[in-house]
Formats: sequence, structure tokens, C-alpha cells
Amino acid sequence: MEREQQNYYGSLCTEMYEILHPAAPAEELAFYLSYAVEGGKILEPLCGSGRFLIPFLERGFDICGMDLSREMLEKLRQKAPEAKVIQGDILEYAPQERFDYIFIPSGSIGLFTDMEQCRRILEKMRTLLKPGGRFVFAVDTVLDRAPEDDDYREQARVKTKEGFDLVLKGKNHYDAAAQTQFSPSVYALYDGEVLLQEERMDFQTHLYRFGEMEEMLGECGFSNVVTYRSYQKDNAVDDQCEALILECTIQTERKHKWNSGSFARKSLATTPRWRR
Repeated sequence: MEREQQNYYGSLCTEMYEILHPAAPAEELAFYLSYAVEGGKILEPLCGSGRFLIPFLERGFDICGMDLSREMLEKLRQKAPEAKVIQGDILEYAPQERFDYIFIPSGSIGLFTDMEQCRRILEKMRTLLKPGGRFVFAVDTVLDRAPEDDDYREQARVKTKEGFDLVLKGKNHYDAAAQTQFSPSVYALYDGEVLLQEERMDFQTHLYRFGEMEEMLGECGFSNVVTYRSYQKDNAVDDQCEALILECTIQTERKHKWNSGSFARKSLATTPRWRR
């Protein structure tokens, strides 16, 4: 059995993800595409196996991607050998260029459950943007909390192209004080009754309250923060939706104190969690 790793997408996790999510949801993809401008430089951190990056590439956009998972990027390169992608830690990413548009879809920024690390990620995004550049991303909310489980239960079962059974078992626990959803998982590959491979994943996500991320963005030097509750950009008034999507730009003069009157609030009711 392989060592359990926090939020690392290994080979079996990647295989199941590819089978369950072969393409980006059309409405979500259209939303993120709407911010892309011809000739602009685009970055998708946490690009995974490319279900968003590849459609951008196919439409002729100048897009780069990066991800920590070697297995995810191998899948991406199989589908798009010409893609400009890098494996590594986003905090260590030091490109010469700056970007007009950075996006992180599907609530993936919630994988950074350490709030100080999350702040460093936001600071990093700010340094990677050109003046006037736009940062757009989604977060899951506290409403997306999963029911508590006493033990592991089967959550998904798929057939691989080789005809093997790939089974996901997991359980959920929510730490209300930390606003963190803990979902340890076990992926098992079977040939009939014979276990071929097993892989553990320590899956964790921070679930946000309305105003929480907005405040962090202001403290990290972003301005013009707008939060949506739908891909039609319906206004957010609270966190009574499964996800919020935020867009923001760089402040011309860095401010360290968040001004709650400096941004419009909107939010996004979607089902961004990767297992759906």
C-alpha cells in the first residue's frame, strides 16, 4: 500500500478522475473562457489533467499550466503533447513572464487548508499577474459540508480500459472550528477478486464563509473583488450556496487593511467538487 498523502492525485486517483470527469462542465468552461482575451497570457495553476487547459489551447489561447501531480500532468501530455505545463510547487514557480489572466476552477484553491499557506498562494498569484491582470477562482462553502461517516463506504466504482474494477472508498468528517472537510480515501484496483494495487489519499478541503476569502484577497493586495453565486453572475448575499466564485485585480497601491465597502459581492451555486 502506498503512503497516504494530503491532496496528492496519484495514479489510481488520476485514473478515476479521468473516467468520471473526461471534460470540463460546459457552463463552467464557458464562464472561465469569457475572461480570456486574444493575445493575452493565461496561467492555470492546479491544472490537473487538463480538462480546462486543453479547451483553452484548442481555441488558440496562449496558456500555461502547472500542477504538483506528475500523474495528472502525464495524462494531460498524452492528450495535448504541445501543452506548456510544469510539474512543481506553485510557491516555487518563478517564470520570467507575467500573466493577464490566472484562473483556478472547481474549488481547487480550497485544497490549501492551512490558512497561512493559502495567504502565501494568494500573494504568489498577485506577483504573477500583470498590472490590470485578472484572477478568477472558485471556493466551496460551508454549505457543501458532507454528511459524517463512521467508517469507510464505497463512493465510486468504474471500469478501466483494461477491464479492471477501480473502486473508491472514503469517509467524511467535518471540523467546524477549522472549517475543514476531512475525506480520507482508498483507491483499489481489482482484477476480479484479486487486488492489483491500492492507493491512499488524505483528501482535505477548507470550506469558506461569505466574506472570508474576500477579506484575505484585500489583505493580499487585490482590489475590485467581486463574488458570484452562479455562472450568470447572480449576486451573493451569504454563503447559502455550495460554492462562490471570485474575480479580482491588483490594487494600484497596496493596502493591508480590508475595506468591506471596496468590493461588490456576488456568488456561484454550482457543484464544483471534483468527485461529482
